[in-house]
Amino acid sequence: MRRRVSNCFVALPEGGGAIAGYYTLAAASIPVQDLPEEQTRRLPRYPVLPAVLIGRLAVGQRFKGQQLGAALLFDVILRALRAEPAVLTVIVDAKDATAAAFYRHHGFQQFSARPQTLFLPIDTAARLLQAG
Repeated sequence: MRRRVSNCFVALPEGGGAIAGYYTLAAASIPVQDLPEEQTRRLPRYPVLPAVLIGRLAVGQRFKGQQLGAALLFDVILRALRAEPAVLTVIVDAKDATAAAFYRHHGFQQFSARPQTLFLPIDTAARLLQAG
């Protein structure tokens, strides 16, 4: 954060105490050729497209199984939707198969060349928020 590379957002339990969970966000870009054609068909032909990167998203052991990870992810989506300048997608480099499964469960898709890197188009994210 001091180097202005990312921002950190923290969830605290009611009444204070240990950190319940957190995530970091950073500005990013994706080469247009890394996205499926159905995602880029109607977009300007820029060489890279704007994105927001989830650097880390973690939930404390005491708070696992309480949907806090999903709540943090929805907060990411809200911030991405309000971002100025606009972003096309949210991306994440999942640290392992369990993390990748969590993101896929929430609508993220794999990049074909990088199976642990996933993306969620912002229009899909907006629909998820409206449904949830």
